[in-house]
Amino acid sequence: MDSRRQNPEVVGTDAAMDFVRYCHRRRRVGWPELYDEMCRVASRGMYHGWGFGELAEHGIAFGLAEMPRLAALVSQVVSQDAERRVRPLVAVMAPAQVRSDAPEEAPELTLRAGAFVGAAR
Repeated sequence: MDSRRQNPEVVGTDAAMDFVRYCHRRRRVGWPELYDEMCRVASRGMYHGWGFGELAEHGIAFGLAEMPRLAALVSQVVSQDAERRVRPLVAVMAPAQVRSDAPEEAPELTLRAGAFVGAAR
């Protein structure tokens, strides 16, 4: 069976997802480099002191047979983190509301510390 043709709904435990998130935040790389980072973290017990055995109890296995599931879990966690990073930027870039008693002309906007600020008149 070709695992690339399957599209299983990957649901990891909270601990498994937190482990992947921890490794991804340590080193923002994609698959397979993230796999190397996860192995490094597991071999040194850097995540809650957990090694390969403890991680296996929480759904993280590094064997060849588990590789498609692990890659799918990594993809899911990385895409969720990307969505979370984009949302606040949209709110920061939204234009300020213009008061109804303000003149017809558009307010001036200046860039300060990465955010647009309306100029007071």
